[in-house]
Amino acid sequence: MSDNIKSIRELDLEIIVEYYSTVKRQGPGSPDITLKALSFIEGLTESSQIVDLGCGSGGQTMVLAQDAPGQITGIDLFPQFVDLFNANAKALNLQNRVKGELGSMDNLHFQEESLDLIWCEGAIYNIGFEKGMKYWHRFLKPGGYLAVSEATWFTDKRPAEIQDFWMDAYPGIDTISHKLEQMQSAGYFPIAAFMLPEKCWIKHFYEPQIKAHEDFLRKNAGNRAVEDFIKNQQHEMELYYKYKQYYGYAFFIGKKM
Repeated sequence: MSDNIKSIRELDLEIIVEYYSTVKRQGPGSPDITLKALSFIEGLTESSQIVDLGCGSGGQTMVLAQDAPGQITGIDLFPQFVDLFNANAKALNLQNRVKGELGSMDNLHFQEESLDLIWCEGAIYNIGFEKGMKYWHRFLKPGGYLAVSEATWFTDKRPAEIQDFWMDAYPGIDTISHKLEQMQSAGYFPIAAFMLPEKCWIKHFYEPQIKAHEDFLRKNAGNRAVEDFIKNQQHEMELYYKYKQYYGYAFFIGKKM
């Protein structure tokens, strides 16, 4: 990492949460991609139990709720996101079957083999892809589904600058083929894997943040920790534009065997 750009691991977590509570998405994705992943899930009914782990403010969860039957629980570690999640559900009149709760994705309270679908867009990195796959498996009913999006390499080799960045930010990043092997080893039959298109990063994630960066800096004028955070985010954005042929997000859908 450059001398004047701090690693994401050095930044103030409260600032990160405060900032991401001001933007619509907390990671790359889009409603279209959420629906594409959902299209591989079969057998959901009004009584299905669905959990969205690391749900954030629930942008993707509300798309799920409007297109899939069942009861949906969003789990997030941060109260700000849970409050936004529940407000969004109420605004869409979904509060009777969509509820956000405080919790950790590596310490779930659900009964074993009680869930029909576990969803996780861009958040499994918090505990690691392989660990999440193995731990969550016990909570799914036999034949239940898991759908996650995850940072992945698109090539076997890549320039040192982007390699070093990701080894610092998320050493668990790997190729799609290796992720599928991990999924299968954890007890799932891989149903589908597909790359997220560039618009999921540019149109739906990065472009809306340009103004958000300006607003957040203005609101926190003179706050060095905020300035460090925004520098980190801008650096990440610049790297994506420079190296997007080498990495991105992929969706993985598996069925519990």
